[in-house]
Parts: sequence; C-alpha cells; structure tokens
Amino acid sequence: MLSVPMVLEMCMESLFGVVDIFWVAKLGKDAMTAAALTEATLAILFAVAMGLSMGTTAIVARRTGEKRPEEASVAAVQGILAATGVSVVVGILGLLYAPHILELMGASTAVIEQGSGFTRTIYGGSASILLLFLLNAVFRGSGDAATAMRSLWLANAINIVLNPLLIFGIGPFPRLGVTGSALGTTIGRGTGVLFQLFILFRGQGRIKIGAGQFRLDPPVMGRLLKLSLGGLFQYLIPTGSWTALVRMTATFGSASVAGYSLAVRILIFALLPSWGMSNAAATLVGQNLGAGKPDRAEKSAWRAGFCNMIFLGIVGALFLIFAPLLVGWFVYDPEVKGIAINALRLFATGNIFYAYGMVLAQSFSGAGDTRTPTYINFFCYWMFQIPLAYVLAFKVGLETTGVLLAVPIAESALAATSIVLFRRGKWKLKEV
Repeated sequence: MLSVPMVLEMCMESLFGVVDIFWVAKLGKDAMTAAALTEATLAILFAVAMGLSMGTTAIVARRTGEKRPEEASVAAVQGILAATGVSVVVGILGLLYAPHILELMGASTAVIEQGSGFTRTIYGGSASILLLFLLNAVFRGSGDAATAMRSLWLANAINIVLNPLLIFGIGPFPRLGVTGSALGTTIGRGTGVLFQLFILFRGQGRIKIGAGQFRLDPPVMGRLLKLSLGGLFQYLIPTGSWTALVRMTATFGSASVAGYSLAVRILIFALLPSWGMSNAAATLVGQNLGAGKPDRAEKSAWRAGFCNMIFLGIVGALFLIFAPLLVGWFVYDPEVKGIAINALRLFATGNIFYAYGMVLAQSFSGAGDTRTPTYINFFCYWMFQIPLAYVLAFKVGLETTGVLLAVPIAESALAATSIVLFRRGKWKLKEV
C-alpha cells in the first residue's frame, strides 16, 4: 500500500522528461542535444536534491517510527532551508554562465545559440527542482506518499499543457522554442512546490510545520547534512558518470547525443516507478528500525526487491520487442532513431540487475547508512563504468555502442555487490 502511491508518484516525476523530449524532438536534433547536455550538467543539482531527500527521509521516517512527530517537523524545516540555500547559488551560476556550460559539454555553435535560453531557464528555476524532491521526501518519510503523488499530478498537468503552448506559440502564448519547454517545466514544478507547502502549513498531512519553526537548528541541521552528504556522493557518483558518458557520446556527433538521451528518457520512464518501490523500501526500513524491528526491516527490502525484479523483467522484455515502436513515437530522424533503438535494447538487458541494485541502495539509505552505497557506486561507476566505456568506445572502436554497453555491465556489477553487502546486515546497527 505504501509503494503503490510512490510508484504513481515516480511515474509522474518521469513524465516531466518524457513530455519535454516529446515536444523538443519536433524542433530537431540540435534542440534535443541542448536539452540533453543541460540535463547532463544538472547532475550535481539532482545529486544534491537526492542527497538532501535521502537524509530527510531517513530522519523523518525514524522519528515517525519513534512516535516523535514534532522532531520530524523540525527535520523537515532544516531540509527546506538547506535546499533553498543551494538553489540560490546554483540559480545565479546558471543564469550567468549558461552558454559556457554548454560549450564545456562539447556543444556546437548551433546548439549553444538554440539552447542557452533552455539552460538558463532550467538553472534559474533550480529551487523548484530541489524543493519538489525535498518536500516529497518529507511526505514519504512520514508514510504519506499519497500527498507526494498529488503534488506531482498537479505539476505534470501544468507542464503537459504549457509545453506545446510555449514551444510553438499557440494562441496568445509567445513562440519560445526549446526555451518554452524549460519554462513550462519550471512553472509546473513551482506550482507543485506551492501545493506541498500549503499542505504542510495547513497541517493536513502527517507532518505540520509553522512559520515560527523556520530557524536554524544546528544539531538537527548537522545530522541532516551528515546523512545528506553520504546521499549526495551516493548519487553524485552515478550522475557524474552519466555526465562523462554523455561527454564521450558528444564526440560522435549530435545524433549520438540525441539518440542516447532519448533512450535514457524512455528507460527512466520505466525505472522511476521502480524508484517508487525503492523509496517504499527505504521508508519501511527506517520506520521498522525506529520501532525496534530489524528483521521486519530486512524482510521489507527483500520483498520490494523481488517485486521490482518481476516488474523490470517484464519491462525489459517489452523494450527488446517494441523498441522501434517506442522510439518512433518521439523522433523521425533515421540516424537518431537507429542509435536510440540500439541503446534501449542494450539497456534492457540489465533491467533485472537494476531492480535489486536500486532497492538495496535505498534500503541502506533508509537505515541511515549512506556510506556503503556511496562506496559501491564509486567503484562500480567511476572505477569501472567510465574506464570500460572509454576502452570500448575509443580503443576497441565500438564508438557509441561501446558507451552503451558499459551501462548494463556496470549495473550488473553494482547489483551483485549490493546483495553481498546487504546480507551482512551491518546497516541494522546504524544510529540516526
């Protein structure tokens, strides 16, 4: 019951990317490349968002399990303050240096000219990204996944409506091209954040916050940042690896970047529902440890992993069979389409491994052990995936296919390592 709204929530989160790429693809491969390179450079921001969310979920879930809702509210406020501070810095940097960011990622002059507005808008609205993740983590940690799901319904509904209107200038709206996609997404996410804050201030959910609580609490903030730093590095490592893979792919032209990014968007649409099950496992692990039931915490993680394996196994089979149909919905360029189909089929071979790797990584974090998955990610992504992709692409001569092959191979290694370490059970002893 906890995972169902979380699955729906993550489906809604994945819709942002799918809707954006659907409409942006109509503008050509340069527009798609600009969006893809911008997302790759946002790896740090998303890692910060996931790290803060992970730390907040762990503390809120533990305090909820301990029947201490007031302290859970204090942790939520500290998370909001941290997210707001980070977003101000990121927003200023993005507004000032958007063209330079794209240039650093290997974008052509045409891509920079067309995509700088997109990059500037996405970075300028970074608060909507960070707070949407953070506040949903508060709801999830308290076991109120339904509210988190509703906020994303609202945000996506607005994004779905505004994207085509702002991109193509339909009716009274200005024609903004690829920048319109960024603006529609930012407005949608921002509205979702306002809805979340409304629920928290009204006290309609399981957590209630008041204006008087918005002050720094050094002990709680310190605990939150300590947990979040582990989560930050845990996600910064794979997202940093993703950035490196996109940069390698850019060497082989805009079509390679566009095809690769399209396949990743489609894959994420399948994986993000799995994050719902993973987040449910993290919440149950944290709450059961807080209630003094470590065996039940472990059982929750294994059950979520098995359900996730069944789900992603079916999705992988569908990708292998229907990849041309799925890709054809988004793009018509034959070169981009061929690369995307190849990528989607190669990614699908690792789906069963993704399933257990995702659930166990979140389960470690739900227990407050963010260090173990960080070490696993470091070795499997930076020490294995990036060098493997480079060797296969440039030394073996497989080019884009070599970069793609490194993804399921590294994910398989990560899943196997996670299973071994989770069975040892040291995470049960972690204090939060």
